Amino acid sequence: MLDFLGLSPDAQLLLCAALALALLISLIAALKLNSTLALIVASLFLGLSAGMKLSDIAASFQIGAGNILGPVAMVIALGAMLGKMLEECGGAQIIAARVTRAFGISRAAWAVFVIAILIGIPTFFFVGMVLLLPVVFSIARDGKIPVMRLGVPLVAALSCMHAMVPPHPGPMIAIDKLHIDAGKTIIYALLIGIPSAIVAGPLYGWWLNRRDTFPEADAVAQAHVAQRELKPAAAPGAAGNTISTPSFALALWTLFLPILLMLIAAVADFLLSLQSAARQWLDFFGGPLVSMLIAVLFSFYSFGIARGFKRDQILKFSSDCMGPLAAILLVVGAGGGFNQVLKDGGVGEAIKHYSARAALSPLLLGWLTAALIRIAAGSSTVAITAAVGIVAPMIAGRTDVNLELLVIGMGAGSLILSHLNDGGFWIVKEMFGLNVSQTVKCWTIPTTIASVLALLLALALQAVLK
Repeated sequence: MLDFLGLSPDAQLLLCAALALALLISLIAALKLNSTLALIVASLFLGLSAGMKLSDIAASFQIGAGNILGPVAMVIALGAMLGKMLEECGGAQIIAARVTRAFGISRAAWAVFVIAILIGIPTFFFVGMVLLLPVVFSIARDGKIPVMRLGVPLVAALSCMHAMVPPHPGPMIAIDKLHIDAGKTIIYALLIGIPSAIVAGPLYGWWLNRRDTFPEADAVAQAHVAQRELKPAAAPGAAGNTISTPSFALALWTLFLPILLMLIAAVADFLLSLQSAARQWLDFFGGPLVSMLIAVLFSFYSFGIARGFKRDQILKFSSDCMGPLAAILLVVGAGGGFNQVLKDGGVGEAIKHYSARAALSPLLLGWLTAALIRIAAGSSTVAITAAVGIVAPMIAGRTDVNLELLVIGMGAGSLILSHLNDGGFWIVKEMFGLNVSQTVKCWTIPTTIASVLALLLALALQAVLK
């Protein structure tokens, strides 16, 4: 340990943690090192500087990675499969077409927002962008609407859902770490996330497009639209079989089946006794793993067999989505390893001792910690994963902290000030054909608005629930 500075043991441990975070930031932001490798290096440095036994450092990291991946890896993988099936059967386009018709072209921005909320709950940010970008370009082209008038609501809705609403990786990791109810977290996340996204999306987008001019869909975007127009009611599949699209009702039912099961379980926990057999069964079916499994298996029929896909095609779809998922899971696991080293090195206890003497709200501390890591490391998932490891020891044993709102607060913090070190920044820039300053206006500012507003709403809801 760094005991040559004359600091107390707790202060030395906090200094070690600060140096490890600074190293993590430098490796990712300055040296452009892969986030997984950077987390491993920072974890080893933390263990060495904190005075852990050499034989324990790597073991601690591996245990932490396994502990974090064990409960959430399968849920994340199942979510990716559901999103892939939705994409392949044309379900996203069906939902988009119906909602757009319901709102009308004059309210197209609100239609895109609603579509993005619906699609963004069960699908990753990037998947949602790939699914819905052709829809946005098509609506903009047909209605002669500026693309970013629709683009800002799209990215605001997708980013808020990804950062705050289970079963996305960050919230699921925090839920497992804090041992809280996923259904209740979903309810609070939607109550806070949707209003935040409304202000950051349709309202801010309307104001921004009155002041600035952004490029229309460029040649790349228009080619993308041409390749991904709404699928007809009957189209030839890759294997020559005829493929039909699902109905709007069936697409929505399949998409929201896991959310519905989780919410039913949350309601049962309020209404039924712990010994009730009905509650135990509802909790079983409403758990994240089982509810997602049920939805994916049902999607193999509703989005697969019933649409005309063959079994080998469905197998290919469910396998193809695993490749891109590997990078996400590696980052998640490395974040869990970093958290475990923080804990085993004594940093967690040091934070707990200092925080006990401070008057800072745990919810505000969680938001601030996630925000700093997001600004530094550029990853929403890394920010939530690291923040929950730092904040969890502080609130251990306390009964005055609403843990569901704490998760949402950390998710909100992970949205703030996305810039050049964030993959989402470059996805938005390239997909919409923007320059860097335009991307700041259309991505960095709205996600920051959503982050701050979500924190304020979480604090207000916490005051109401006390």
